[in-house]
Amino acid sequence: MEQLDWIILIGTLLFIVSYGAYKTKGSKNVTDYIKGGSNAKWWTIGLSVMATQASAITFLSTPGQAFHSGMGFVQFYFGLPIAMVVICLVFIPIYHRLKVFTAYEYLETRFDLKTRSLAAILFLVQRGLAAGITIFAPAIILSAVLGWDLTTLNILIGTLVIIYTVSGGTKAVSVTQKQQMAVIFGGMFVAFYLIVSYLPADISFSKALKIAGASGKMNVLDFSFNLDNRYTFWSGIIGGSFLALSYFGTDQSQVQRYLSGKSIKEMQLGLIFNGLLKVPMQFFILLVGVMVFVFYQFNTSPLNFNPAATKIVKNSEYAQEYNNLENKHKEIEILKSEANLNYGNNLNDKALLHKIQELNLLEIDNRNEAKELIKKADISAETNDKDYVFIHFILHNLPRGLIGLLLAVILSAAMSSTASELNALASTTAIDLYKRNITSVKTDQHYVNASKWFTLAWGLIAISVACIANLFDNLIQLVNIIGSIFYGNVLGIFLLAFFIKYVKSNAVFIAAIITQAIVILGWWLDWMPYLWLNLFGCTLVMGIAVLIQFIYFNNKK
Repeated sequence: MEQLDWIILIGTLLFIVSYGAYKTKGSKNVTDYIKGGSNAKWWTIGLSVMATQASAITFLSTPGQAFHSGMGFVQFYFGLPIAMVVICLVFIPIYHRLKVFTAYEYLETRFDLKTRSLAAILFLVQRGLAAGITIFAPAIILSAVLGWDLTTLNILIGTLVIIYTVSGGTKAVSVTQKQQMAVIFGGMFVAFYLIVSYLPADISFSKALKIAGASGKMNVLDFSFNLDNRYTFWSGIIGGSFLALSYFGTDQSQVQRYLSGKSIKEMQLGLIFNGLLKVPMQFFILLVGVMVFVFYQFNTSPLNFNPAATKIVKNSEYAQEYNNLENKHKEIEILKSEANLNYGNNLNDKALLHKIQELNLLEIDNRNEAKELIKKADISAETNDKDYVFIHFILHNLPRGLIGLLLAVILSAAMSSTASELNALASTTAIDLYKRNITSVKTDQHYVNASKWFTLAWGLIAISVACIANLFDNLIQLVNIIGSIFYGNVLGIFLLAFFIKYVKSNAVFIAAIITQAIVILGWWLDWMPYLWLNLFGCTLVMGIAVLIQFIYFNNKK
């Protein structure tokens, strides 16, 4: 990185931290600190909701997901607009009428304190884990750039976010996210334009799409009912709807964003704005990843995009074997480049299409052999390189200055998302557990200070999670897996509260504990793709609660 890149990158980080500290002025009561004064406009709400969800993982992992698997991941978001409508019609009016600080306050009104506390604890567990992953993601980036130790970077980034979040409160988080989203959208559009411009002169954008399609990267829709397929139209519409309902309707990190709205109308418009823009935004980010794939059809790429893994195997006894695989990889790349260039000029040539597909299989086999060697060299080495694809392109192909901009994009997303999560974790702990269960009546300033201390505590927990995190299959999938394990259960509790007045608190409490144990077991034993866990958990807790209420508690009367 050049001096200009460092100036842009450091300037962005300093702006976020200092702006958050500046906006904390005047936050002397709980309403200001947790609900941002309840005066946010719809566009602030919409961008804040979007920025909270669009973490560094979105801009780091999603292009890598598209590079390896294509556009099919966009189906994951198909249920989101449906969920936005339901939340606007059902959730928001109830939250606004009760003037709640957190989503879980309503559960005490409908059920009792223990049900409220249980739902809050389930949120704290899953969001605390997810917050660690959102710190870990940008640490990967700077590790690749600076060569620093991942643990050191986790601590450094986490500390910056803690300072910003403790200082700023909800209003600072929401207002700052408008500027961050402007940087994010600007940076991604610039990256997309440059990728397309780097393609060979006779390969237009439309031809690039055809080339991507030849390798199966443009298969957007899958209408199969095969549960072995993780991302299908049906899993997105059904499982995705339940996940989005849970996330946007019951997850305090999102609920807190729109509870800061000036009125019901502003909250609803903010969520509808998010629902209309989110799917196109994710489609575009995936398309950036597909264009990176096309770029590497005509330019050299590493055998494994993870530089740390490559370094490990090259310093081991398997170095010569790995070099042989690299030479084979280069030969395959030359053949692929020639075949794709010819196919771009002869799109109806079936022979070329089959040749490209055969070369793709050879490349995949070669990359898998390389991963096996890396594992032999160090069993703890991370061979999955999906999350390194986009950062590799940024560092090795973008002009100076723009590298700093794209890193600023990813770090802006990381800090805004993590700040929202820590803010919500602290608010839930302070309001739902500390204020309601432990302490006697205190002043507003006491609860503001308590929220800041809880922010610090959750920040330290998130850093600890980040330090032991693994990439698993893909970071963005890992976050959604964590959410899917817990969200369905929590959503079912809320749906029971909204619509089934017959079921009382004890039945719901027992059903929720049983359901969470079954869902965790189902995930561990891989009963179904993780998206379906949202529907499974939701229907299971509702069914068990109704059954317990009917069989046990009614018969006790």
